[in-house]
Amino acid sequence: MSTSQSWRSATAIRTGLVAALAATVAVGTYSYVDGAADPSGDNGTGASGSATTSVVEITPFTTADSGDCLTWDIDESGVVSNFEQTPCSSEHRFEISAREDLATYPSSEFGLEAAAPDLTRQAQLREELCSTATIHYLDGRYDPVGRYSIAPILPPAEAWAAGDRTMLCGIQATDGLGNPVLTIGPAAEQDQARVSQPGECVFFDNARAPHILDCAEDHHLETTAVVNLRETFPDRVPSTEEQDGHLAEVCTAAAIDYLGEEEILYQSTLQPYWATIPSSSWNGGSHSVNCSLMSAHPEGGFSLLKGSATGEFTINGNPPEPQPERDPLTSEGEAEGTAVPGEAGSLQNSAEAPIPQL
Repeated sequence: MSTSQSWRSATAIRTGLVAALAATVAVGTYSYVDGAADPSGDNGTGASGSATTSVVEITPFTTADSGDCLTWDIDESGVVSNFEQTPCSSEHRFEISAREDLATYPSSEFGLEAAAPDLTRQAQLREELCSTATIHYLDGRYDPVGRYSIAPILPPAEAWAAGDRTMLCGIQATDGLGNPVLTIGPAAEQDQARVSQPGECVFFDNARAPHILDCAEDHHLETTAVVNLRETFPDRVPSTEEQDGHLAEVCTAAAIDYLGEEEILYQSTLQPYWATIPSSSWNGGSHSVNCSLMSAHPEGGFSLLKGSATGEFTINGNPPEPQPERDPLTSEGEAEGTAVPGEAGSLQNSAEAPIPQL
């Protein structure tokens, strides 16, 4: 399992907490309903009496099913509210792929007196009940290291205590902390690539998980463009060499456009950088990559940047070193007799790059 997949597994079950945190759920109600007395008045002995038969009827916390979408609000402190069903064509945080009733699970594990499963058990249930169902729901088009992750949603605490054992399996896009973010449209119709937007910066933590943040904070990459490779390769999976050949030109041009002119790129000492898409991710639905700016660390990997390359910034705590004057640029955009600092390169081809995605 790759580092990015391990990070995904650790965060994908965070949605399991959502319904538990949503004390007032807008998509359903739950209660015990007592059965009516036997109209015959027979108490089971053949004689008339006052005894009644009590029937427990459980109303699920939601009627949402496969193909439906859910959304909710999250405040700055992480409190969830306004949990509700919404059309997938509008903003939502979760798309349901399957509806499971844990009461039918072949054991007494989820009986009426059972406690709700903890995060570890939720992760197991995701693999046992949600993964295959969700991939089937997406017709096999799923990139496990892309922007979407598979997750379960359990009933809120009150509904679980009342006997509701509904579990919703589904798919969600998450931020760097694993929190579900708003998306629009069915997942099967989306590019599943995990990308940042121009002007955003990316920092890789010790677990090599990417975090999108403001460029005023310490970071490793500054995004200059999003490139949809399917527009260039509409009918086949491009090889790494084909992607590199195309992106070397595109990402260098993107860096110059982003900074304003080639001379600024030269003086910045930064290099254009990009990711390439492996065939497994391409077939799973990921077709876009980022062009970025980076600085190679002398000992390998990325240097630490702070501040945007469009203004004042530092590389490992120091401003970029002044560069020597160059001869006039040739028609190919290179100075005669003077090398441009650094070389453009692909994240996929860098053995020292922290992570090959984003």
